[in-house]
Amino acid sequence: MGSDIRQLKVFFFPFMAHGHMIPSLDMAKLFGSRGVKTSVITTPANALYLSKAIERANEMGVEIDMKLIKFPSVEAGLPEGCENVDAITSNGGRNMELVLKFFMATTKLQQPLELLLKECKPDCLVADMFFPWATDAAAKYGIPRLVFHGTSFFSLCVMRCMALYEPHKKVSSDSEPFLVPNLPGDIKFTRNQLPDNMKQDDAETHITRLMEAVRESDMKSYGIVVNSFYELEPAYADYYRNVLGRKAWHVGPVSLCNRKIEDKALRGKQASIDEQECLKWLNSKKPNSVIYVCFGSVANFTSAQLMEIALALEASELQFIWVVRRNKIGEEEKEDWLPEGFEKRMEGKGLIIRGWAPQVLILDHEAVGGFVTHCGWNSTVEGVTAGVPMVTWPVAAEQFYNEKLVTEVLKIGVAVGIQKWSRIAGDLVNKETIEKVVKDIMVGEKAEEMRSRAKAFGEMAKRAVDKGGSSYSDLDALIEELSLASPFKQTN
Repeated sequence: MGSDIRQLKVFFFPFMAHGHMIPSLDMAKLFGSRGVKTSVITTPANALYLSKAIERANEMGVEIDMKLIKFPSVEAGLPEGCENVDAITSNGGRNMELVLKFFMATTKLQQPLELLLKECKPDCLVADMFFPWATDAAAKYGIPRLVFHGTSFFSLCVMRCMALYEPHKKVSSDSEPFLVPNLPGDIKFTRNQLPDNMKQDDAETHITRLMEAVRESDMKSYGIVVNSFYELEPAYADYYRNVLGRKAWHVGPVSLCNRKIEDKALRGKQASIDEQECLKWLNSKKPNSVIYVCFGSVANFTSAQLMEIALALEASELQFIWVVRRNKIGEEEKEDWLPEGFEKRMEGKGLIIRGWAPQVLILDHEAVGGFVTHCGWNSTVEGVTAGVPMVTWPVAAEQFYNEKLVTEVLKIGVAVGIQKWSRIAGDLVNKETIEKVVKDIMVGEKAEEMRSRAKAFGEMAKRAVDKGGSSYSDLDALIEELSLASPFKQTN
C-alpha cells in the first residue's frame, strides 16, 4: 500500500445512543491503527462518554480526535442537555413523543455537518444509518459516504428482502409464519415479530418515513461497513453483495480492537462496578460456570419480569452476573423486583450490577459459560466473539432477526420463546421457562455441543481481525479503495 493511505482522513458520525457510539469509536480506532487520521463527530454531552477512550487511544499511538457540533435540544422541544436517546429510554420506559422529537432534532445537524466537511475536507464520512441526509451532505463536496447500520449481514438481507417482496402482507394473521423469499436458508417470521413501522400503524408514520429515507440513502451511498466477519455468515455476506448488489465491507468484530483490560473497561459509560472487583469475583469461579444476564442499554423490564428472572436464577442453582437497569435506592426503600433476602442468599454465588457493566470484560472471562441477551447486534457479536452459547430474549429493533441467526443458522443459542416485538419489554416470561433455557445452555445435553460450536466461532472471530484474516483484509481493501476515490488525494 502506498504512502497516500497513511494520510487518509476519515470522519465517523455515530447516532447519539450508546449502542451506536461504542462500535463507531471502536471502528475509528481500527482505522486509526492502520495510520488513518480519524475523527469522531459528536455533541458536547456525548463527548464526555468518549473522551477517556479517545485519550487512551492517543496514548497508544492511534490518532483520533473529536469534532463537536451543538445539539439543538431546546429548539426541538427536548429537555436542556438531552443529547443522547438513551436518556429518553431510561427510568421506566420510552417516551415515544420525545424519541420522535429527538430524531427530528438530528435532522438539524445537517448544516453544521456540511460546514465541518467543507472546512476539514475528510476523504470519507462514515455516518450512522439514522442520518440518511448525510449522503447528500457528503455528496456536496464529492466525499464518499459509508453507512454504518450496526447490525449483521443476515439482518440487512432480511430487511431488504422484506422490503422487496413484502411476504408479511400475504398472511392472514399476525401469528401465521411466513417464509422470507429468496433468502438463503429456510427463514420464517410472523408479523408479531416485525417492527411496528412495518405494520403500517398510523402512529408510526414518522418512523416509517425515516426508514424509507434510510433505504433510499443506502442505495445512493458509497457502500456499507458491517461489524461482522465473513466466516460467521458467509451465505448472507455473499447474498448482500452479489445478489442484492450492495458494496459492503466486513471489518468486525470491532470490539476486538480492545485487547487490554483498561480498554475493555473504558467502553461506553462509566461502569457501575469497579473492573478489578468484577475480575476478582470472576477469578474465584471455575471455567464456564457463570451465566451472564444483560439486556442492553434500552430494554427496561417490569418489576414482575425482573422478579421472575431472580426466582429462575435462584432455582437454577447456577452462579450468575445479572445486570439490571435500575437505580440503587435508599436502604429504607424496598426493591419490589427482588425476592425477600435474595442478595443475602446469593452472596458469593450471584452478582447484581445495577446500571452499566463492563460487558466485554465480563464475557471474555473464562468463568463465563453462557449469556442471556436481548440480541442487540453489539451484544450478539460480543457473545459470539467470547465463544459463549446464548439464551435469546429479543425485544425490539432487528433483535428477532439476530435471534434467528443465533438459534437457527449458527445453532449456538436457545430462544426463551418471546413471540412479539415490543418497544421496551414484551410478554412476561415465567420463572420455569427461564430456568429451563438457562440450564439448557449451561448444563443441559445440548450445552456441550453448543459451547463447542460457540468456541469455534470465537476463534474464527479472533483470526478474522488478525493480520491476513478476512476482516483485516477487507479493511485493507476499503482503505486502499478510499485512498483512490478521495477527492482530496492530491492535496493531503
